[in-house]
Amino acid sequence: MKLNYKTTILIGLAFMSITAFWQLYDNVIPLLLTNTFHLNETISGAIMAADNILALFLLPFFGRLSDKTNTPIGKRMPFILGGTFVSVMLLNVLPVIENGYAAGGAWPIFSFGFFVFLLGLLLFTMSTYRSPAVALMPDVTPKPLRSRGNAIINLMGAGGGIIYLIYASVMYPKSKIAGLDHVNYRPLFIFVSAFMFICIIIMKLTVNEPKLAAENEKIEKEHPEWDLTLEDEKGESTGKLPKDVMRSMLFLLTSIMLWFIGYNAVTTWFTTYISNIMGEGLGGASTCFLIANVGAIISYIPIGHLASKIGRKKSIYFGTLLLTLTFGLCFVLTTTSDHVTIPMYIVFALVGLAWAAINVNSLPMVVEMCRGADAGKFTGYYYTASMAGQVITPIMAGFLMRNVSYKILFIYATLFVFVSFITMTQVKHGDVKATASSGLDAFGDMD
Repeated sequence: MKLNYKTTILIGLAFMSITAFWQLYDNVIPLLLTNTFHLNETISGAIMAADNILALFLLPFFGRLSDKTNTPIGKRMPFILGGTFVSVMLLNVLPVIENGYAAGGAWPIFSFGFFVFLLGLLLFTMSTYRSPAVALMPDVTPKPLRSRGNAIINLMGAGGGIIYLIYASVMYPKSKIAGLDHVNYRPLFIFVSAFMFICIIIMKLTVNEPKLAAENEKIEKEHPEWDLTLEDEKGESTGKLPKDVMRSMLFLLTSIMLWFIGYNAVTTWFTTYISNIMGEGLGGASTCFLIANVGAIISYIPIGHLASKIGRKKSIYFGTLLLTLTFGLCFVLTTTSDHVTIPMYIVFALVGLAWAAINVNSLPMVVEMCRGADAGKFTGYYYTASMAGQVITPIMAGFLMRNVSYKILFIYATLFVFVSFITMTQVKHGDVKATASSGLDAFGDMD
């Protein structure tokens, strides 16, 4: 049994397009809210947090809805196609409204209220297909190979972010925008929307979802031991989890929320933290994050292969303990130096490795515990847990930094990640190993 890398890469185009969008959203929308519409950081921050709040409810809903959908082109593809095309259209309207507002347009269409309305509609549209897009990989991948498959999906997502960052850095260097009263970001919006459209068209033309899903369903029927759900009187799956499996699921979702609380606190507040503690600026923080991202990208494929040999749970143990250690070292290094040092870069590379070990294996463990027909719903549960952590932690960590000490950031992050290791020890299901291969066979089929 080998992973079809070519098919997995093509499926990953959906996640690549989604990641490119969120890079644009996180990087540019705050600039428009503060520079063009002149909002303060509190109001703009509340608007930026809306996507995480919406995700808590919409991702599991649309994941479950896609589970119940049945069309000639599949159950995930209608959501991916429809969501992408509507998002692309809205994405091209936003900069027109913003440019019109900046130019002093008197028409209601150029108002701040209309901009926020369309932004909210865009966030809703993006939420309609995120869970279905991610659930497509488990739909067509045998359970023992999903860690490797998720490694490819994460790698594709990282590629989408990198493509966006390269284009943005070339089109909008400091030399071009310095001193301008208003920056026209419309070319950037057009580029990302075109990139999203091309990715999804290629995926639609090359991925036959019904055929691939049927092939995987046939494989799963040959391995009834993979199904952990309860059976009815006819011996068919009810979709309900036994008590012991449900207990594992709850502890796993708790672990996911806890390590996102720890990790996202650092990604949210690190720039502010080193500015106050070390006197460093955006450049130092950006370099640390870049090194962490490179460390993760390099690690995705090896981590997926490692999980197939030692298991997902042990890989997550390794990731949570390494992340606990590296965050602890970050506390020491940042409080004993007044500038970013080489050891800090090394530690952040290890942060990327640790996060890859956690991220590659957590989603496959969640969907491992459900029957294949419920992959979308359980993918939504995964995102609910992760988004809950990302909604909570900026507020909690920010409150502690302001009222206790800025130095508490890495103590806070270290504590929550270590607690996630403890809760993971209570997860007893979802850890299926693939048969270890050797040599070139370990990398699977490229056909």
